[in-house]
Amino acid sequence: REEEEEQQEEEEEGVCAFHHISELENLGISHQDCQKLADAGFCTVESIANATGRKLQEVKGISEQKVQKLKEAAAKLVPQGFVTAAMELQRRQDIISLSTGSSALDELLQGGIETGSLTEMFGEFRSGKTQLCHTLCVTCQLPLDQGGGEGKAMYIDTEGCFRPNRLVAIAERYGVNPEQVLENVVFARAHNSEQQMELLKQAAALMSEDRFVLLVVDSATAHFRTDFSGRGELSERQQYLAQFLRQLQRLADDYGLAVVLTNQVVANPDGMSFAKDNTKPIGGNIIAHASHTRLRLKKARGETRICEVYDSPSIAESQCTFALGEQGVEDAKE
Repeated sequence: REEEEEQQEEEEEGVCAFHHISELENLGISHQDCQKLADAGFCTVESIANATGRKLQEVKGISEQKVQKLKEAAAKLVPQGFVTAAMELQRRQDIISLSTGSSALDELLQGGIETGSLTEMFGEFRSGKTQLCHTLCVTCQLPLDQGGGEGKAMYIDTEGCFRPNRLVAIAERYGVNPEQVLENVVFARAHNSEQQMELLKQAAALMSEDRFVLLVVDSATAHFRTDFSGRGELSERQQYLAQFLRQLQRLADDYGLAVVLTNQVVANPDGMSFAKDNTKPIGGNIIAHASHTRLRLKKARGETRICEVYDSPSIAESQCTFALGEQGVEDAKE
């Protein structure tokens, strides 16, 4: 019985890996100020500790003196500074990975999609990006021993490709209650890049109240591509895109969730005309530096697709095949 209670306590600790903004009230910060910060998207003490003073001063009613006080209070709850490589290794061993639905793909990614980091998937249309996102929305809810994260999923759709009926089919494959699966996925449609940025504030508020392990943005770049056009607006577009990606990274850090973003491709005029795949992901260096793991998805014969590790700090460049079936992403049939 005692062992069970200890295990339950450990699980609860694991579930709440962040400090809610309201905890600052015990350290002398007024309720009104906490509310103002939460409305501006700062829903955790971690987000206060990691934000710049200038960013916090942009919140209406937060003065320079208050920023100083906030930083001091946050430092008491969120220790920052150097740690040994051994401690960092220990922390990284506790990171969970979400199954993709294909054992070959999971093996390629050393367990699946990693939480706490940004994973970018790019490829031309029909390469399986959206199908993979739908599959992850179900697998993230599975128990840890089945490759899940025991948490909810959030889906920001910019292209109108979200289909709840796909989730029902994938849920049936894993033998879980489809109604429960649909209840555990929250969805929002973004119609422009400003709305896309605004949704991240709402996302932070929801994440501070419940356990989310996955945030999907499909696609992250579509609106930036159309809202800003021509070379004259290129630098402004990249600036807004960088802010959006920085915000995603902050959510991944604060809540320990896996952020999966899909990206479109563009024909590469510099590429050799005889090259097999002369497309490149859009967003340039900004998105290349922001993403931890970049996966290129390519079409193959029939329903088979190829996933290639394009860039990753821990996985060597390699590739594998998987298939798209009625019930989501699965292993390729020989």
